Formats: sequence, structure tokens, C-alpha cells
Amino acid sequence: MPVLIRPARPADAADLVAWNVAMARETERKALDPATVRRGVEAVLEQPRRGFYLVAEVDGAAAGGLLVTYEWSDWRNGDFWWIQSVYVVPAARRGGIFRALHAAVAQRAAAAGAVGLRLYVETENQRAQQTYEGLGMQRCHYYMYEAMLDGPNHS
Repeated sequence: MPVLIRPARPADAADLVAWNVAMARETERKALDPATVRRGVEAVLEQPRRGFYLVAEVDGAAAGGLLVTYEWSDWRNGDFWWIQSVYVVPAARRGGIFRALHAAVAQRAAAAGAVGLRLYVETENQRAQQTYEGLGMQRCHYYMYEAMLDGPNHS
């Protein structure tokens, strides 16, 4: 099945929100607040400095997507592109959707002069880890830490 990869448009916001909510539920058993996710998706669509979404279409229907954000590396004097919020609708899984999305990100990143691609994956999501390794990505030697902050934009 041919896969078309295109930049997300404002009309894709509802799908992107639904996919983010579904991905969190499926991979981490987390219930996200759809209103908060909608504001987050719209913030990216309205302010490209935050990143961009790509959407995969099959036969004219949206079948998946992802978010790319940027991390400056002073060590390498360039940006890493972070692949986030990956989702493929269940009926389209194992059909090359993520492979096509990944190739589109890699091509765009190389053209923009990025120094590399990164993503994080839930530690127990073996299927996703195998997929990423199959695309030539390697597990890095860093642990990820976080500290959530209270504020009006957080839920």
C-alpha cells in the first residue's frame, strides 16, 4: 500500500489529539486530558519553532503520525531532532507506516543539517524497540530523568 507523508495541517488536530491519547493509554496505561493535549497540539501547529507533525496517509485517509521537536547540542554544534508522539492506527500497523514516517524525518533532518535523530521509548515496549533497531537506531547509554513542574499549562 502506498504511503503519502505530509506535514500536518490544522484540520489534523482532532486525529493528532486522539492518537496521542490512545498512544499514552496503550503504551503507558496513562489517561491524558484531551483538552490539554489539544492545546499542546495546537501550540505546535501555530508555532513552528516548537516542532512539526507529519501525517501518513493511505488511500487518502490519515493512518498515523508523529511529532518532531528540536534539541540543540553545543557538543556537536547542531540540532538533534526528537521523534515523539508516534502513533499508527491499529488497522494500518505492520504496513510500513512508521518506516515511511521515519524515512521522511531522516530526509528532512539531513536536508536541514541536523546532527542526528533521537527518540525515547517506554522500557517495556519491546515491539517498538525492535522496530527502531531495525531502522538502524541504537539504544544510547543515557538514562532519562524528569521533574514535573506545577503551573497553569500542566495537568
